[in-house]
Amino acid sequence: MKFRSILALVGGLCLALPAAYAQNPDTDALPSAPSAAKQPAQPPKSAPQPQPAAPAQEPATSPNSSKPPVSILEPPAREAAPADSPDKPPVTSGDDESISTIRRTVNEVSVVFTVTDKHGHYVKDLKKDDFRFLDDAKPAAEIRSFRAETDLPLEAGLLIDASNSVRDRFKFEQEAAVEFLNQTIRHKYDLAFVVGFDVTPEVTQDFTDDTEKLSLGVRTLRAGGGTALYDALYFACRDKLLKAPRNGAVRKTIILLSDGDDNQSHVTREEAIEMAQRAEVIVYTISTNLSGAGSHGDKVLQRIADATGGRAYVPFQLTEVANAFASIQEELRSQYAVSYKPADFRPDGRYRAIEILAQVKGLHVRSRRGYYAPSQ
Repeated sequence: MKFRSILALVGGLCLALPAAYAQNPDTDALPSAPSAAKQPAQPPKSAPQPQPAAPAQEPATSPNSSKPPVSILEPPAREAAPADSPDKPPVTSGDDESISTIRRTVNEVSVVFTVTDKHGHYVKDLKKDDFRFLDDAKPAAEIRSFRAETDLPLEAGLLIDASNSVRDRFKFEQEAAVEFLNQTIRHKYDLAFVVGFDVTPEVTQDFTDDTEKLSLGVRTLRAGGGTALYDALYFACRDKLLKAPRNGAVRKTIILLSDGDDNQSHVTREEAIEMAQRAEVIVYTISTNLSGAGSHGDKVLQRIADATGGRAYVPFQLTEVANAFASIQEELRSQYAVSYKPADFRPDGRYRAIEILAQVKGLHVRSRRGYYAPSQ
């Protein structure tokens, strides 16, 4: 009897060991998937184990359904989003909608511009018939929309020269920039980011509508090093404003605070300007030279502003830097927006000039000089 009891006990242990091992396998042998990593933390119960798989599927579908349409096809996604959001599962219908949107908008040009009188005052009450719109020296085939834009959402980049050449006046420029952000960026409506640059650009605050975070991003900058102005402008246009996801029409602008001297960039001035034009960014420049003598750096800043439809400010004394920021703020709320269909449009990747002429004498129109047609 004792011998039979011993055999029964040994047999029971042999059956129990594989079952226990199955409940507590060696985790090193498992793949490092998130679902597999979470399961050993659960109590070793056989019945509840399949349950964590259900919530793990929900976060997998949410990012995939919302991010790709924005990052791959930015302008079409803004138009297609309202139609697609109620019905996300049918992927094929969403793709068809994106393709049709591209065909509608690929030959439509949108331009934001300002109008001033002979005294430099902004004129805000003009109509479509008060202008002529020329694309590649030919009148636009059709004006799709025209409106005064005093309240369009803003996407702004603040680029601050933090090189050694601006060290003596850097603190005041920081405070003027902070005041501009506090007065301009509206909560839940506008977005801005801060980039400081010397030899390399550094994002001290990414896109946000929080002026406290933006102010902190400005104040954490420290002056020192060489100047890679063109690299910083190229980076801000390509990596920030060109790739930024948007849900509607916005004004994209950069406020560049620098002395205009570049001694470290890998890209040229014209390459930086071309990237700004491709990203449809208006660049406003504020010179920190404070000499008023028309230095080489001031001419560089003037060229960048003129080519992108912005404006170059050359303060004669330090206190005028704040006035320049205030003037930019006023201009951003005093603009027109036109959307038109060009005549003889070809998707050949070629640069096409834009010219907007006021029919009323004494008025000056400022806009970006042109754009690059898409290539197919």
